[in-house]
Parts: sequence; C-alpha cells; structure tokens
Amino acid sequence: MSELSQIVKAYDIRGTVPQQWDERTAVALGRAFAQLLNASPERRDAVVIAHDMRATSPGLARAFAAGVGAEGLEVVDAGLGSTDMLYFASGVLDLPGAMFTASHNPAQYNGIKMCYPGARPIGQSTGLAEIRDRAQALLDAGEPAPADVAVQRRDLLSEYAAHLRTLVDLRKIRPLKVVVDAGNGMGGYTVPTVLGDAVHEALPLTIVPLYFELDGTFPNHEANPLDPANLVDLQRAVVEHGADLGLAFDGDADRCFVIDERGAAVSPSAITALVAVRELAKAPGSAIIHNLITSSAVPEIVREHGGEPIRTRVGHSFIKAEMARRNAIFGGEHSAHYYFRDFWFADTGMLAAMHLLAALGEQERPLSEFAAAYERYAASGEINSTVADQQAKLAEVRAAYPDATCDELDGLTLYFADGAWANLRPSNTEPLLRLNVEAPTADRMTSLRDEVLALVRR
Repeated sequence: MSELSQIVKAYDIRGTVPQQWDERTAVALGRAFAQLLNASPERRDAVVIAHDMRATSPGLARAFAAGVGAEGLEVVDAGLGSTDMLYFASGVLDLPGAMFTASHNPAQYNGIKMCYPGARPIGQSTGLAEIRDRAQALLDAGEPAPADVAVQRRDLLSEYAAHLRTLVDLRKIRPLKVVVDAGNGMGGYTVPTVLGDAVHEALPLTIVPLYFELDGTFPNHEANPLDPANLVDLQRAVVEHGADLGLAFDGDADRCFVIDERGAAVSPSAITALVAVRELAKAPGSAIIHNLITSSAVPEIVREHGGEPIRTRVGHSFIKAEMARRNAIFGGEHSAHYYFRDFWFADTGMLAAMHLLAALGEQERPLSEFAAAYERYAASGEINSTVADQQAKLAEVRAAYPDATCDELDGLTLYFADGAWANLRPSNTEPLLRLNVEAPTADRMTSLRDEVLALVRR
C-alpha cells in the first residue's frame, strides 16, 4: 500500500482503494503537496479541494485536507464537483487545487488530480515526482496522522455554471432536444445547473437525462465513453426520443462525447475542428493546439480559417504547457479533452458541449449533415497490442515502409504520399503499442491498419 510509485502516474495519482492506497496515504500526499507549495513561488494560504461521487472520495479528501492543514495551509472545500469545476475553482480563487476522482476507471479505483493556482497542471516533471518522494518518506517514517482540520465550505457550482454561460450564449438558439448520459458520474450533478433552469435563466434546451443518479459503483455501464460499448444506451435513447443529439460524459465530467440524431458517434476530431472555427472567429490568427493523432482535417480546417495549428504529443500536460507557451486560444485531443484559453488553459468537456449546442442551434441542418464538413477522413480509432519489446517492434515497422516519411515526436508516425498516416505509440505503463490509422478512404484505412497490425502482432 505504501509503494507510491505504483499509483503516481504521469499526470495524476490513481489506484485501487484500499489495496494500493487509503486515507493514511492521502494524509501523506496532502502533507507532501503542502510542503511542495510552501517551498515554491506557487504558495498560497489555502488549497481548494473537490471530490466526485465515489464512496471513498469524501474520506480520502478529508484525510488529504488534514495533511494540508498539518503543514500550515487552510483548506477550501468545494464538496461534490466535476474536475473542470475544480479547475474553475483554482482559476477564479487563484488557489492550488486537488480533485479526488478516478475519472472513468472502475469503482474500486480512486485518484487525485492536482494543480497549481490558475489551474496550471502538475505532472511528473512539474512537481508530482517530488510529491511522491516526500509522501513516501512520510509513510516510511510512520508519521502519525494529524487530526481533522477545519475547512471553509464553498459551494461553487452556481458560479461555475454562470461563468460558462458568459463564454457561450445559448439563449437565442433554436430549440434542441438533447439526451445526456452522465453514466452515474458527475455530469448528473453539473448538467442540470449548467444547461437546465434550476438556478439560471432557462435555455431553449430539452434535456433528457440518462443515468443522472450519482453512484460510484456505475450500475448501468462504465463511465468511459471512449469505449463504444458504453455509448449504446445513449445511441438508442437519441433515436427513441427523436433527439437532435446526445452527449456522454465520463465519470468526472471533464470529457464529452457526441452522438448525432441518427445515433452515430461524431469524432472528437470533428468537435475539435468545429470549436476551433468558433474560437478563431473571436480571435483571428490564434494558435490552435492538437495532438498528433487527431485527424488531418483539424490542421487543414484551422489553416482555412486563418489559424495556426500546433501539433503536440499525446497527453494533457504537453497540451496545457504548449497552450500556455503559445497563448493558444483552444486545444483538442482525440480522447475528447478540450482546452480553452478562456478557462485558464484547462480542459472542460462542458464548455465544448456548449459550443457544439450553439453551433448546431444557430443553423437548421441536422447534426449528421452539419458535422460532415468537419469529418474528411476515415479513422481506425485506437487499437492496442501487447508486445514484448516496444522499441524493437517500432524499428521493425519503420523498416517495412522505407518510402514513408516518418517522425518520432510521440512513438512512430508514418506519412504516405496519398495522405494516409499511421501512428504507433508505446504505453508508458504497460507493454502495449497503441495504433491509430487515418486515410482518405475507408478501404485504404482498413488495408493500412491491417498491414501494420500484422507486423505488430506477428
């Protein structure tokens, strides 16, 4: 349980409870986080904390708060919230933050996403490794757990919703019927306030709720929309209700996936291109960030609308760092993470969903027809293969295509003269290679996909 190297990942902390970590571990991590802050220019007098609906989240958050308090910092407790609501809290209060969630992972998992003031990310190279080492030393020394600390309770849901509504005005769009699958995650908490009329002025939206009950055991399906099996209920409901579209949020509601009126999935790359066009209309000539496995349509459309596309490695820490460095107005990933300069360069699926609703509602075409302009190529989606030697296999694949142009920004990307490309990325944590293929036609994509997979798996 005390081996923190098993649960401290590249961008966050995540593991099973209580097998890999528990409240004692959370105390040590809270102390280590506060020690890091106290020794850095990022120090503030308090840390803001929020948690998701998992049964273990409140206890872990309380224990972490006790650790923070033991190092002399105050705690602002935002209570239940989505990860992007925690980023809002960190940004608007200018405080470092900690969100207790395991996102889309199964019920037995929990984790922490930490950030500096202004929602600036903390990853392995920007403090997370130091937090791990400090916490490990505390655990190894058997430090006694501190008493509970007094916290300042702060309900930020309404403020979060109001802020999002200042960024996208949905009041004058045509009426839309929207099925929302919250997967028993935090979307069931945030959507009624952001898109409903519980607190704010009513919008021309009819929300059909699916699995809005907060339940960290995920009784209906995993809260992971990246797996097509978890979209089936939403696809069926969109068609049955004659809805204009469907939205699926993951467990901590920082990612949003989209279903059109026919029940077909709209690719995150198409959403990236669509939102990029809207953001470029506000700030012409701005930089737009996209990772290297988003569709080629994204940089093409960005250039067509006068923007500057910037290609990055996969991973939110790389995108957030590049966004800040380039002062980019927007960034998108294939995994349905969407990043906004107007949201402290942090990711928020809710704001991306609002942009989509605005774009769709400002014209009369159905989503399938409207989104087709942003989907120009056939894509394989991500396919994982277990390999014993990742680097040897990458070299083998590279040698098989001597006429292809390649780069190694993130794994191996092969570019072909007809516009097709294939990317193979090693997993950081498992003996896997992840394949993504795109081509101008479905037949070409299928043939290239099968060729590369045969090489990887032989």
